[in-house]
Amino acid sequence: MAQGSSEQIVSGGGESEETSPNMLVYRKIENIIIRMQDEKAGGVPIRTVKSFLSKIPSVITGADIVQWLMKSLNIEDPGEAIHFGSLISAQGYVFPISDHVLTLKDDGTFYRFQAPYFWPSNCWEPENTDYAIYLCKRTMQNKARLELADYEAENLARLQRAFARKWEFIFMQAEAQIKIDRKKDKTERKILDSQERAFWDVHRPVPGCVNTTEMDIRKCRRMKNPNNVKKSVYGISEDSQTHSPVHTVSQTAKKPAKDDLNKQITFLNIQLERHCLKMSKVAESLVSYTEQYLDYDPLLTPQDPSNPWISDDSTFWDMEASKDPSQQRVRRWGFSFDEVLKDPAGREQFMKFVESEFSSENLRFWLAAEDLKKRPLHEVPDKVQETWQEFLAPGAPSAINLDSHSYEITSQNVKDPGRYIFEDAQEHIYKLMKSDSYARFLRSNGYQELLQAKRKPENEQGRRTSLEKFTRSVGKSLTGKRLTGLMQSS
Repeated sequence: MAQGSSEQIVSGGGESEETSPNMLVYRKIENIIIRMQDEKAGGVPIRTVKSFLSKIPSVITGADIVQWLMKSLNIEDPGEAIHFGSLISAQGYVFPISDHVLTLKDDGTFYRFQAPYFWPSNCWEPENTDYAIYLCKRTMQNKARLELADYEAENLARLQRAFARKWEFIFMQAEAQIKIDRKKDKTERKILDSQERAFWDVHRPVPGCVNTTEMDIRKCRRMKNPNNVKKSVYGISEDSQTHSPVHTVSQTAKKPAKDDLNKQITFLNIQLERHCLKMSKVAESLVSYTEQYLDYDPLLTPQDPSNPWISDDSTFWDMEASKDPSQQRVRRWGFSFDEVLKDPAGREQFMKFVESEFSSENLRFWLAAEDLKKRPLHEVPDKVQETWQEFLAPGAPSAINLDSHSYEITSQNVKDPGRYIFEDAQEHIYKLMKSDSYARFLRSNGYQELLQAKRKPENEQGRRTSLEKFTRSVGKSLTGKRLTGLMQSS
């Protein structure tokens, strides 16, 4: 067996070493396994154990493996030797003959060496079809010895549903392999069955165990020849990849076509031409935005007047609904043009300003386009024609200034009325107002007067009212005293 192992390593070199990302680990483990199997050089003794009415061929014990590892690899701690042996067992090079969990125990548990044909260094990528053939074959054999575990029975049922159309082919393959196995010696068949079961315990592990065959995606991308993988354990070729709930098979890497490479080049060129901002600039913008809106955040800054949701004072709502905006509210209009359009009082003040400049048609068109988006569907065609005739039709009474591209798109959209047919024209008018009228509005006398007018708090107004009442009462009393004195003197 040692000679067969060495031949396997020689034949499996070259291309496999370049393609498999785990090959370095596999080679080191296999060197240890070869030394462990060589009884002439002090390897682990392989023996046949007599059991009740039967014999267990070619087995070793877990204690023998641990002792050999400590002696041959100069390991002092038994726990370290058990851990190292468990790693070897998890890769399937050594496996327990009566347990699906691939781990090493320092006791009399029987283990067996895996055949080099099933070593992971062969880069097996078994498909679900192979697994289905194996499970189907297990159900046909000696049930007392090869009865399916619970998770294997569940996997078989799922595979039978997934491969319902070709289950007859799978069943025929399993029967053919059973016939071949029956021609072999009984002892050889026992060993082969256990080795095949251990192979599937590695590639389809027990639920809760780690799948050691999974590879890091970054390592897989660095592989030079991903196509050089053996697809089938039993030599059955598959035209298409099968997907089963039991196990997901990795897709076969195909050679990229010329069109795919051109698309990738175009995509990468677009990514290179993208305008990128430095992180420091983005952080500065975020900080300035946060500082700008700090006074308007009720969670960070106490509101004056108080928040009506947590107090009985509704003054804040009255101020927001008032047509006479507060200084804080007016100051917010200067942050952006959107703040003016969102605020009803801001829209009203901006409308007064553009009317004074004889350019109110832009704002009226923008408001009409916004109103159209909220209209019921049956009112949309009439509203579209009304807006078109007022702002965009030839000789319209309130014609707006549109570029030719936006006008052509809108003209085509009017033929099929919808809520968003004026989207391009509305965006053009928005940019026009933002770059022209909005800048002049912020410099206008009307906005500056609203910005500088300070609304006095209501507590000061209350004190002023009480002071006026007190002054009037004092004045009345003084006037009465004077009249009484004049009457007495006369």
